[in-house]
Amino acid sequence: MKTIFFLSFLLVFTACGEENNPVSSASEHYDMTGFVKGADVSWITEMEKAGCKFYNTDGKEMECITLLRDCGMNAIRLRVWVNPADGWCSKEDMLVKAIRAHHLGMRLMIDFHYSDWWADPGKQTIPAAWREMNLEEMKQAVKTHTTATLELLKSNGINPEWVQVGNETGNGMLWPMGQADINMSNYAALNNAGYDAVKSVFPDACVIVHLHGGDNNNLYRWLFDGLKKNGGKWDMIGMSLYPSPDNWQEMNRQCIANINDMISRYDTQVMICEVGMPYDQPEASKTFLADIILQAKNIAGNKCRGVFYWEPQSYGNWKEYTLGAFDNAGKPTIALEAFR
Repeated sequence: MKTIFFLSFLLVFTACGEENNPVSSASEHYDMTGFVKGADVSWITEMEKAGCKFYNTDGKEMECITLLRDCGMNAIRLRVWVNPADGWCSKEDMLVKAIRAHHLGMRLMIDFHYSDWWADPGKQTIPAAWREMNLEEMKQAVKTHTTATLELLKSNGINPEWVQVGNETGNGMLWPMGQADINMSNYAALNNAGYDAVKSVFPDACVIVHLHGGDNNNLYRWLFDGLKKNGGKWDMIGMSLYPSPDNWQEMNRQCIANINDMISRYDTQVMICEVGMPYDQPEASKTFLADIILQAKNIAGNKCRGVFYWEPQSYGNWKEYTLGAFDNAGKPTIALEAFR
């Protein structure tokens, strides 16, 4: 039933650094023009199925990705789970959203979680079908899943600019096998399996290793020093940043300092892949966003490529998430004016 819904939905909208670091050579091939202003909207198909509607500030109902484009965004980020129980965020569900974004001229980032559900700083759960695998088998599973997902995009004429191999992997992924503080070498090997798979399908795609806590320089130095020592590969460093209305100035300062350190230390580019702030604090959120966007754009050499808001379209206590940028009537708040 879920597959039928995906396909029918799809038809509707298509009708309408250093020596061991590949950054220095690979980055020459990437699009260096145009600051990225994006949003992760991975919940969108599930929200629509549940009856959620989206409106512009004049109260006109709109398709949500179109609405975000009109708010100044030029890129979409989409997560992929391996075998989700309910089908949401599967590679097929991701394709529905990717096609819609592609038809609207939006740039695209794919975010592999390498789990059947959320992968984040508190959990990096091995997919059920992979749990009995040894390291070599797990590397092959990462390769197969990554390749199959990206081949699905390629067969539909969609080329993502950026691909994350793991989500918020500040302590590695696929725990405990790839838990970085236990076995950094295993994490690097699993990371590289994903990296190589991306390059086999999209040689020019920029591969991101994405960590939480963008203001935490010690975390980033520890993780990327460990990856580098173990031959880990990446093209770009991704960051998450979730300040409160009371501390965003200091967190922005620390994040920008961390970005500059990553650029200097690893000769790498950086993307702020996730930001968010309470929806009911739109003035503070707008000021925070305007500041981080401006400072990111002013990084020397255009080495900070952009900022993505995480699920801005969530509203009405959707999934109990309250860091979106829409009000309870389904309209964007003034926070999104920062993206214009």
